[in-house]
Amino acid sequence: MTPAIEARKLSLRTPDAQWSVARRHVLGPIDLAIPEGAVVGLVGRNGAGKSTLIRCLLGLQTPDEGDARLLGEPSLALTDRVRERLGYAAQTPDLFPRLNGREHLEEIAAVYPDVNLPGAVSLAARLDLSLGKRADALSLGDQQKLAVVLALAHDPDLLLLDEPVASLDPISRRDFMRALFALRRKPTPRTVLVSSHLLSDLERVVSHVLFLRDGKVQLFIEWDEAMEHLRCVPAPRPDPTALHWSAEQGGRALVDVRNCARAAGEPSLSMEDLLEVLNT
Repeated sequence: MTPAIEARKLSLRTPDAQWSVARRHVLGPIDLAIPEGAVVGLVGRNGAGKSTLIRCLLGLQTPDEGDARLLGEPSLALTDRVRERLGYAAQTPDLFPRLNGREHLEEIAAVYPDVNLPGAVSLAARLDLSLGKRADALSLGDQQKLAVVLALAHDPDLLLLDEPVASLDPISRRDFMRALFALRRKPTPRTVLVSSHLLSDLERVVSHVLFLRDGKVQLFIEWDEAMEHLRCVPAPRPDPTALHWSAEQGGRALVDVRNCARAAGEPSLSMEDLLEVLNT
């Protein structure tokens, strides 16, 4: 089966600088294959490259090397047929300041033939979002809600979201996470890639988690598998069987209990635990 999202040797370097000796990788090289129907949490500290990766996957930023494909097509040469199957909400909502929410939906409906206007209005109500206000009169949180409603309105097969809940309160975040699966009228599940610093929210909905550090993939794994099999154990010296080793706290290693019997009694790790271990 063709992956919904695929990257092969995807790489981006810093722009040329007058006095630089060598350009530094800010992303990659990344090899990645996200299956259709997966809900993937993209996790990493500030500056890890999450937004850059999403932009490269969408073809909004051109990599220096390698390529990306969405729904089987090159990201830099997507046909209208595939573009109509995509939904995207950036970290900073890209809205028309003078248009209200309903007018934004009308603009979307003029572009996408399958827009579900009643469903979008219902979703906005569930998110406690007024569609009668101009975008420039909305709070940042409500602008993010509107961006997500617009991204979901045409029932996309593939949804990419960059820090969409950063400005929302806990109740709105809960409703938003449920909305990821809203307005779905097709029999196949929607594929979602969502970045967020609010890891406890991601834990409730993701099927996979992708950890990024310094522009490189540290770990891509099914979340259920991570909870069942990954453990952190003391390791004063590097362990060749470890997924990650750190000299911090006297040395510790991230291991798979299937390859490390002594880890069997260790507690399971939350997403926050894994992020902390992988960044030391």
